Amino acid sequence: MKQLISAALMIGTAAAALAEYPEKPVTIVVPFAAGGPTDKVARDLGDVLRKQLNQTVIIENVGGAGGTLGAAKVAKASPDGYTVLLHHIGMATAPALYRKLPYSVQNDFEYLGMINEVPMTLVGRSTLPASNYAELRKWIDANKGKINLANAGLGAASHLCGLLFQQAVAVDMTTVPYKGTAPAMTDLLGGQIDLMCDQTTNTTQQIEGGKVKAFAVTTLQRLTTPALAKLPTLDESGLKGFNVSIWHGLYAPKGTPKPVVDKLNAALRAALKDAEFIKREEALGAVVVTDSRLGGAEHKKFVEAEIAKWGPAIKAAGQYAD
Repeated sequence: MKQLISAALMIGTAAAALAEYPEKPVTIVVPFAAGGPTDKVARDLGDVLRKQLNQTVIIENVGGAGGTLGAAKVAKASPDGYTVLLHHIGMATAPALYRKLPYSVQNDFEYLGMINEVPMTLVGRSTLPASNYAELRKWIDANKGKINLANAGLGAASHLCGLLFQQAVAVDMTTVPYKGTAPAMTDLLGGQIDLMCDQTTNTTQQIEGGKVKAFAVTTLQRLTTPALAKLPTLDESGLKGFNVSIWHGLYAPKGTPKPVVDKLNAALRAALKDAEFIKREEALGAVVVTDSRLGGAEHKKFVEAEIAKWGPAIKAAGQYAD
């Protein structure tokens, strides 16, 4: 009888949590500076989630340490569904990049679902003496030891893409880390930086405006976005098998009640069907996820596969943070 009463109380509590949630604003923590591509995804998603949750959605930028500070904040937050994390591929690469990670990617979060996949573009300063990838490659070979390559910090998407690009062309470049994508792009636009490999969500508008030179995309197939459709892939340009895309997912602290997790997942699924959100993502070259990774279990399996994929490459490069 006691067991039945206990079970009934648990069911009642869960039902109450589902019915009442959310009673106050929900905060999406973005582990990077404002103005970057992940921040844009979060703000676009937040606009739609407000309608789905019928509640205010706040975007909080907690940048630093390649996204680990923001992720750690959510891992340690109250598991009530009012603080969630929107993170990119850094969720999968942090275990290899950091010797002392202040959280467990696999054990300290409830996986809420994938959001999108974002191709990347190799871009350069507007004054670079190359107009296409073939000319760029000749310039790279002729300027070994003199080239600088920007990134948004250790573990950022631009850092990972730049790392693989250097390995692919077998040329070491001077990597210049910034505290976020926005300041890195600012210096690229100003001509202080030669190259950067970054997400289409951050480069498309600059390419359209002719403010940077675009040389190639990092996916195996060309993109259909008007501003990027004529760009060749690095694979077809000679770097066979080069394939990098950045994805984003949503997470809650471990122990968040299942009814709340389910409600967040339902809101996310509905948001990703919103026509305006899809339009915004497509305009930036991003592809909204529609497959089984919308579910928490498949989302987690995907991240675990990415951990296995990126770990060896990062360790081979010997790039770590304490």
